[in-house]
Amino acid sequence: MKIIKSTILLLSLTVLNCKSPGTTEARLEKSEQQLTALRTLSIQEKKIPRSIDKNGKNIWTRQPYDWTEGFWPGTCWMQYERTQDEKWKEAAIAAQNLFIHHKDLTNDHDLGFIFNNSFGKAYRITGEEKYKQVLIDAANALITRFNKNVGCVQSWDVVDNWQSKRGWKFPVIVDNLMNLEMLFEASEITGNNRYREIAITHANTTMQNHFRPDGSSYHVLDYNPETGAISAKVTAQGYSDESAWSRGQAWGLYAYIMCYRYTKDKKYLDFAEKIATFILNHPNYPEDGVPYWDFNAPNIPDEPRDASSGAIIASALIELSDYTGDRYMQQALHILDSLAGS
Repeated sequence: MKIIKSTILLLSLTVLNCKSPGTTEARLEKSEQQLTALRTLSIQEKKIPRSIDKNGKNIWTRQPYDWTEGFWPGTCWMQYERTQDEKWKEAAIAAQNLFIHHKDLTNDHDLGFIFNNSFGKAYRITGEEKYKQVLIDAANALITRFNKNVGCVQSWDVVDNWQSKRGWKFPVIVDNLMNLEMLFEASEITGNNRYREIAITHANTTMQNHFRPDGSSYHVLDYNPETGAISAKVTAQGYSDESAWSRGQAWGLYAYIMCYRYTKDKKYLDFAEKIATFILNHPNYPEDGVPYWDFNAPNIPDEPRDASSGAIIASALIELSDYTGDRYMQQALHILDSLAGS
């Protein structure tokens, strides 16, 4: 199997989140062996692991900023929570200190990916106020990108970068749904509903505009920031504008399950199941559960796979199973077994 975006970090996040007793020990053992080697190297190099390439070479996060930089400390915090080994806590703190200054950035939407996975877990596990404040600061920076005319948080800036060459005015990508979790958390820990209201508005706008009748999603919608009108429905990373980029489908699945977790609004649970049905019943969904990089890529079965998509889908299905009587647990564990063996 040819794998792209093979992130042990995402796989580890998924495995460590699995709540099915008695089914995860082998997966955890293999994951911990890989993570232990990365922990030592990360501290020595004062760098943050990002992924591992097809030759087994470690890849570090990009400097000076990388949307994945919160994944590694988040994984270390979960290892600390599971083992109570102080080494994992030390590794998490060392990594977080490398990017804490990014909490006040207002020119990027990925603060949820970065800070909820790291400082958010740190606060949940330790209860230390210093972590709580970093999460609040990041949430305050993120909501500066919300436009009430559009009803969304803007994804990319459109000045002096590659996006500006496309003529976009207010691009919103399906990935942005994942950053809403930090806003829900900010409302939970502060009692300020403003963050939650923005998250719900963004989720509802995206549900209405980003998704097709079959449950698949576009990657990018460009809006008119003055009127909120949709200017374009396109892709930046998928095969084509009308294709189903697999990681985009995974983001949507996870995000609407997450929205249900915080709101208990059944429309989100129903919508997540609609997305799951699209993914799991698609004719190009492979037997091992690790998706091709795009469901409509032209050379399937000779197209690369996206392990990150598989890990996100598995994590989403584990949580979805909690709300549906374990309906999706076997599919989730099957994906994990495929990823662990690849």
